[in-house]
Amino acid sequence: MEDGAVRLDGNAAAGLLEEVFAFDVTVARAVCAGCGAEGAVAKLAAYGMAMGAILRCPVCDTPLLRVSRLGDAYGLDLRGMSLMLISQNS
Repeated sequence: MEDGAVRLDGNAAAGLLEEVFAFDVTVARAVCAGCGAEGAVAKLAAYGMAMGAILRCPVCDTPLLRVSRLGDAYGLDLRGMSLMLISQNS
């Protein structure tokens, strides 16, 4: 990412993600396809926010999740995640 980009955590994307998922996805666990690190979506580094967000691995900076508003639809790209673990208690 560019040096001037503002880095937040995955909680910054909670509102946008809540529009797509029917549960609080920030408590789900993500496994990075790049380095294998595992942690809560809330702990991912979040960039963007106006029209969408990119959530990156805090260990290796691989983009794990991209979500964007596309008019009355959403674009969702999870290819940087090898697995998302969603607990029934989430």
